[in-house]
Amino acid sequence: MATLTSVVAVALLAVARFVETSMGDDPLRWDLAYDRVVAGRRDLYLAPAGGGPERRLTNDAAADMLPRFSRDGRRLVFSSDRSGTYQLWEMPAGGGDAARIRSNQSTDWQADDSPDGRRVALLSKVEGAEALYVLDRGSGRARALVRHGRNLKGGRAVLGNPHWSPDGQRIVFSSNVSLGHHIYLVDVATGRETQISPTTSGGCEPRFSPDGRKVVYVSRRLWRVKSRIVEHDLEDGSERVLVDWEGLNYDPVYSPDGTEIAFASTRDGAFAIYRLRLSDGRTWRVTSGPGEARNPDYRPQVRPGRLTG
Repeated sequence: MATLTSVVAVALLAVARFVETSMGDDPLRWDLAYDRVVAGRRDLYLAPAGGGPERRLTNDAAADMLPRFSRDGRRLVFSSDRSGTYQLWEMPAGGGDAARIRSNQSTDWQADDSPDGRRVALLSKVEGAEALYVLDRGSGRARALVRHGRNLKGGRAVLGNPHWSPDGQRIVFSSNVSLGHHIYLVDVATGRETQISPTTSGGCEPRFSPDGRKVVYVSRRLWRVKSRIVEHDLEDGSERVLVDWEGLNYDPVYSPDGTEIAFASTRDGAFAIYRLRLSDGRTWRVTSGPGEARNPDYRPQVRPGRLTG
C-alpha cells in the first residue's frame, strides 16, 4: 500500500515545462507501434526508427488495437475482434499475416509477452468474470493468477493492462476492485498482490521501467476531466508527475533505455502520440493528421532505419 509520504511527494514535486518541437530535432531511435483510427477503422501503425512516414501494419475491417512487441522485437501481439469477439493475435513486427494465439468464444485481450517469450499475460473472461491469466505458449494451458470478483459497488471488477517486470517475476496491472482503479503488483509464483497507487487517487495503464525499479501509470481522480502521468519509485514509494497537460494523458510506456516515454494525449483535440525526454521534459509529437492514435509501444533491439520481420 502506498504511504502518506508518497502521496505528499506527488503534491510537492514540480511538473516540468513542456516545449513541443518537431520530430526532426530528435528522430526516433526505435520503431514505435500504436493503433490509429483512419476513415473509421482502427488498425496498427508503425513510426519507423530514424524518421520517415508511418507504416500501416494491419488492414482489416475489424478493430486491431493494443500492440505489444515481444522482448526480442520480432513479433507484435495485439487484440482484435476480427473473429467476432476480442481475441489475441500476433504477427511479424514489420507486418505480415496474423495468427490467433488461442481460440475460444470469450474475450481474450490486453496481452503482454513474458521476457523469455514462453508465457503471455492476458485478461480473459473465459470463465465468466474478467481475470488475469498467464498462458504457457508451449502447452497452451492458462493459469488464473488474479481473480478480483466483485468490486465495492457490487459490480464485476474490471482489470487492465498487465505488464511483466524485466525479470519475469512480477506483473503490474490495474483493477477497480476497491474504490476506483488502482495499480497492483502481483508475484507470479505466489499470487501475492500489493497495491502501489495512493488511496487518494486512482491509477491505470501501468508499465515497468526497463530496470524494473519504477512504474509509470495514469493517475486520474473520478471528478476530474483530466489525467496525469506519474512515475512511481518501487524502492521508496515516492512519485513524480511527468505529464500534467490539460485534457487526457494516457498509455505511457518507457523507451528501451528508459530515457524517454511515449504516451497519448488530447492536448490538441483528439488523441495523438507524443514522446517525452525524461532528463529535461522536452516533448515531440509523433502522429499528425486526422484520426486518434493510442497505445504506443517501443520496439526493442532495433537499429535506426532497420526494419525486419
